[in-house]
Formats: sequence, C-alpha cells, structure tokens
Amino acid sequence: MSLAGLKKQINKANQYVSEKIGGAEATKLDEDFLELERKTDVTNELMEELQLKTREYLQPNPATRAKMSAISSLSKMRGTSKYMPYPQPEGLLGDTMIKYGKDLTDESYFGAALCEVGEAMKQLADIKYSLEDNVKQNFLEPLHHLQSKELKEVMHHRKKLQGRRLDYDCKKRKKVGGSNLSDDEMKTAEEKFEETWNLAESAMVNLLDNEVEQISQLAALVQAQREYFRQSADIMDSLVGTLDAKIEEAANKPRREATVRVVPKYTSSSNTIDSESWKDSEIKTNLINSTNQSNRSKSPHLLFNDNAWPGDDGFSSNTSNSQAGWANDNTMNTQQSALSAPANLSAAAPKPAQPCCEALYDFDAENEGELQFKEGDIIYLIERIDENWYEGTLCGRTGFFPVTYVRVIVDVPNSTSLL
Repeated sequence: MSLAGLKKQINKANQYVSEKIGGAEATKLDEDFLELERKTDVTNELMEELQLKTREYLQPNPATRAKMSAISSLSKMRGTSKYMPYPQPEGLLGDTMIKYGKDLTDESYFGAALCEVGEAMKQLADIKYSLEDNVKQNFLEPLHHLQSKELKEVMHHRKKLQGRRLDYDCKKRKKVGGSNLSDDEMKTAEEKFEETWNLAESAMVNLLDNEVEQISQLAALVQAQREYFRQSADIMDSLVGTLDAKIEEAANKPRREATVRVVPKYTSSSNTIDSESWKDSEIKTNLINSTNQSNRSKSPHLLFNDNAWPGDDGFSSNTSNSQAGWANDNTMNTQQSALSAPANLSAAAPKPAQPCCEALYDFDAENEGELQFKEGDIIYLIERIDENWYEGTLCGRTGFFPVTYVRVIVDVPNSTSLL
C-alpha cells in the first residue's frame, strides 16, 4: 500500500470514530438515494432467501440435502465429479408399491392395483425431476447471476462510496479546524466522493428498473409449475380410470369361502390321537359349516304345539310327525352317525355314571328353549330328542342343543333307537 493510500485509511478510521464517539457531523445523502439503498438491500436479501426457499421447495428433505452437499464437497476435494440425484418421495413410494404388489402374486387384484399406482408414482417422480431441471435453468440460475454480478457491483459501489465519504468528511473537518491541508487534496477528495456517489446511484437505478427481466424469471417458475401439475393431473386422471376398472373386476370376482379347520384331539392319558372320534375331519367340517349357516336343524321347540316341552301332552302327540320331518335329511344322518358315537376314553379314566357330554364349540342360543354354552363345558344329558338335538342341563339351566357341537362321554340310554 502506498503512503497516500495509508493516509486515506487513517483518515477514514479517524472520521468513523469521530462520528460514532465524538459526534462529528457526516455529509448527509439525499432522501432519494437513501430510498434506493433501502430497496437495494431488500432486493439483495430477497435474492438470497428466494434461492434458498426454492431449493427447499424442490428438495424438501433437509437431511438429504445435507448429505448431497457433503458428497458434492468431498467429490470436489478429491477432484472427481459425483452427482447424486435427489430421491423423490413419489419414486420411493412407487418402488415400495410395485415391490409388494408383485409379491401378492398375479391373482391378487389388490396387488395389480398397487403396481398400477406404483408406476404412476414413478412417472410423477420423473416429472418432478423435469420440474427441478426447468426451475434451476430458468429461475435459479438467473437469480444467482443477478446476485453474483449486478448486486455485487452495486454493493461494491456503495462500499466505495462510504469510504470516500469518510475520507472527504475527515479532510473537511481538518480544513475547518485549521489544518494545513491543501486545496488540491480537498478538491480531489470531493471529486472522488461525487463520482462514486453518481456511480452507486446509477447502478442501483439500473438494478431496480430491470423489472421486465425479473418478472420474466418469475413467470418461468410459474410456467414450469403449471406444466408439472398439468402432466401430474393427466397421470392421475388415467390412474383413476384404471382403478375404477380394477374395482369392478374385484367386485365380480367369485368369493372364496374359508375352510373350517379341525385340530385332532389328544387323550389326556396316552397323548395319542383319538382316531375313531376324529378320523373323518372333513365330515366334521361340513357339519359345522352346515350348522353355522341358515339351514341348520330347526330347534325342537319350534315343532311343538303351544310351546310344549318334552314330557308335556303336546310334545307326545307330535313326536311321530316331527321325527318324520327331521328324518328327511339323509346326508346329515349319514354324517351324524359317524360322529355321534361316544369318544373312546382311556382305560385309566373311568366313565362317569351320569350321561354327559363335552362342548366342542361355543353355542349361542337363537331360539327359545335352546341351551347356550361355551367350549369345554360339561353338559349333563337328559334325553336325545332326535338325530340332531339333545336335551341337557348346565349350571341349573335346561334346554336343547345340537349334537354336532358336543362330544358324548356317556350317552343317554336307548339313544340309538332315534338314529
């Protein structure tokens, strides 16, 4: 630095301290210039924030942005160029849907629908990449150029103006104070201050009056967004039609009935399967399915006159007719004969003397006179009404219940005469 430059720096520092501490008067700039400075400061801050928020809009995940920035920095340090594209959430969701949609096999309508939606999501991700490239090229890059070139030049002139003002004010203060400062030095400082003032004002005016270009850049952002949403809407419209067709196909698909599985029982003493009682699980399954459906055997009380119970006159007078009606289901009789025999009990466990049975399933009473019970309950038998129904007692309650819901331990006497 030359001696003149050193003196100038000393003068600026002297004047700055005098203004801040000593209350020295500074040359005041006009109001129009101050307003230009304010607008320029707002524009400079706007450019910084606008670029930042636009990148956040295009890449909303901060953790991913930080990772991409770190990878980019490491690549520059190593002298390599490694590009990591931002993982679009639509693409990640689409990959997940396609993966699990294929795992559901081709027979699943839901799996096929998942694959269709996944492909649409991946198309949305591709469109998002196009939007990102378009916005970077037509909006972010012009903003960066404005900030790094024009605004930087304006800020340079303003900073230079501030330094020359301090130098001019310092020399003027010394001149007034009786310093031996020459008129040429004073005039030179005044001319430089005036020149820089005009340059700074001209640069700020050019920057703020270039609104046509700035609005065009903003329009480029909006047009890129409009194209993105238009293409996205086209994909979504097509996808909605595809899903409506899938819904109709799934609605017309024949409904499968779940098969009731029966686990073979183990006897308590020998840990062996009671094969005679459970050897035909398919027959057992059919019986349970038929009992749970609407065509289960009618409750005995529905066939008695005046709600007569077993032992009443009304019951005995209609026994022959009701048994004739119940005996029509030959298939049920055949299946029931395979299951109604008492289960083989272990020799170590003596049979109870009183007729009884064990509940295999929960039975909910649907009609008056039926006996409700839970799986595992021991029901004492009173008599066998017909091939489908027993009468028994449980916890002080008496009623009818289906033969298919219980395993007979000790049958009532003469029950085989009804089969």
